[in-house]
Amino acid sequence: MKLQEYQGKELFRAVGIPVPPGEVATTPEQAAEIAGRLGWPVVIKSQVLVGGRGKAGGVKLANNAEEALAKSTAILGMDIKGLTVEKILITQAVDIEAEYYVAITLDRDVRRDVVIVSAAGGMDIEEVAEKTPEKIIKHWIDPAIGLPAWLARDICFRAGFDQEAATKAAAMIVKCYTAYVKYDATLAEINPLVVTPKKEVWAVDCKFIIDDNALFRQKVTAEGETDATDPLEKIAQAKHINYVRLDDGNIGIIGNGAGLVMSTMDAVRDAGGRPADFLDIGGGAKAEVVANSLDLVLQDPNVKGVLINVFGGITRCDEVAKGLMEGIKRTNPQVPLVVRLEGTAAAEGQALLAESGLPFAKGLREAAEMIVAKSLS
Repeated sequence: MKLQEYQGKELFRAVGIPVPPGEVATTPEQAAEIAGRLGWPVVIKSQVLVGGRGKAGGVKLANNAEEALAKSTAILGMDIKGLTVEKILITQAVDIEAEYYVAITLDRDVRRDVVIVSAAGGMDIEEVAEKTPEKIIKHWIDPAIGLPAWLARDICFRAGFDQEAATKAAAMIVKCYTAYVKYDATLAEINPLVVTPKKEVWAVDCKFIIDDNALFRQKVTAEGETDATDPLEKIAQAKHINYVRLDDGNIGIIGNGAGLVMSTMDAVRDAGGRPADFLDIGGGAKAEVVANSLDLVLQDPNVKGVLINVFGGITRCDEVAKGLMEGIKRTNPQVPLVVRLEGTAAAEGQALLAESGLPFAKGLREAAEMIVAKSLS
């Protein structure tokens, strides 16, 4: 689950990471009032779950009430990479002498957490990674040792920090790792970590992602906003459906098991279609889950056809068939559907669906070719 910047900063504050004071606003008038209380100048920051907000015009400096009102008005409602800004964070501006980059994330290939540090922080860190990767230092954390202060200082020195900055930044990195572990994160990023002319250090911006599998014990954070800004993804999360909407797709995909769903998506692409979603009903899915999944996929106006590909193991094909029948009854789909059912209770499932007139496919390639052809006709 991705957190908005202001939510991630609250977790940073909880472990002692210095974060500039700030509050969230949803109207220009509220923003101006908050800015007046914080003191000038302030930074007005759009709260959307994408990078590049500054380059897109979603981060602005305001020196007085008039500027705060005008710039808040400009940011609220703007479109940033397809997302509409509905909230803004008003925060005290910080004098910047130097900017650094710090992140802790999970390296799945190495199967360890990794600390990533660079003395070239700021908006262009992606360009730094591409053109001058030697400026980025990585250290994979031994879980038996963790991240003690001496090791964090060594990482900072290797990244080219001066002595005073290294000492203060190292303390912040240790606290960042504390937050990363405490809140079951898969990413905790500070960009930039700022050093002021007075040699103070601040986490001016942050990205924080919590492992979805740990949300059952991260109740405080789980009660906040979800990472789903797409309305269909919000519906899916509320119904506990594993669904990701894809841009520019035209074929809805429903399957059981992540590997099977991804294979289905590949088959649709090979057949000349474009997957509109990733939807995994999981193992042992009951009819209600299947019906809700079909209902969800059909709410996407870009979908011109739906492919249901189920290989029954724990999941029974007759339960899938019952769910599809309920979903069809509920939604009265106006686009073609193609079904492939194999495995446990496949014959029973096909018998249940026989009266519906749904076309069946014997294999994945045939199913993909059928749905692409039908969606184009």
